Amino acid sequence: MIILAGLGNPGAQYQKNRHNIGFMAVDAIQRRHAFSPWAKKFKAEISEGTLAGEKVMLIKPQTFMNLSGESVGEAMRFYKLGPEDIVAIYDELDLLPGKARIKTGGGHGGHNGIKSIDAHCGLNYRRLRLGIGHPGDKSKVHNHVLGDFAKLDAEWLDPLIEALADNAEMLVRGEDSQLMNKLALATGSKAEDEKPAKAPKPAQSHIHQARNFNQPKKLPESGPMAEMLKKMFGPKGD
Repeated sequence: MIILAGLGNPGAQYQKNRHNIGFMAVDAIQRRHAFSPWAKKFKAEISEGTLAGEKVMLIKPQTFMNLSGESVGEAMRFYKLGPEDIVAIYDELDLLPGKARIKTGGGHGGHNGIKSIDAHCGLNYRRLRLGIGHPGDKSKVHNHVLGDFAKLDAEWLDPLIEALADNAEMLVRGEDSQLMNKLALATGSKAEDEKPAKAPKPAQSHIHQARNFNQPKKLPESGPMAEMLKKMFGPKGD
């Protein structure tokens, strides 16, 4: 079994918050793939179904974000799973809106939901980060993540969530690169950050250039060109 854990806060007042993009993602997967109706278990709402021939449980912890690991950890232990069987889906401040990244393990990046899962489940689980952008000022972060998505955000948010639901089987099969390409195409972004261009070679000083210009160039010693030069400039023969 694979657990796809979408992170967020329970309650209608948080439903459209940027912090709840993980809930939005698993809701879309549940609708698209005819999973079971949501039920209450493991201090969470859960829904079960099958993706890519694998039994999958969607889970939305109802413990509030800071205690997400209590719920996910309880489900993991009940089914005798390990952290490698978990995919956490959550918001990422340090990615531009619409960008997505996935990796196994790593740091929590200050995300309290991930801190909690680390504590209750271990570190070796896959993390699908969905970018919500940074407000640019640390003092504005709290209001940013707990603020609702703006109407204009629908231009990238809806295609991102729908593409994730459409390609959820890739997530289960571990086809991470292919999934990132699908999400990037859906949002009109690049799957990977552009590599920085190579730094140009430092310009030579005028003196250095002059020295190179004045240095005699080595003449060819063999071949047609060498023969021609010998005829033109060599010692006169018979």
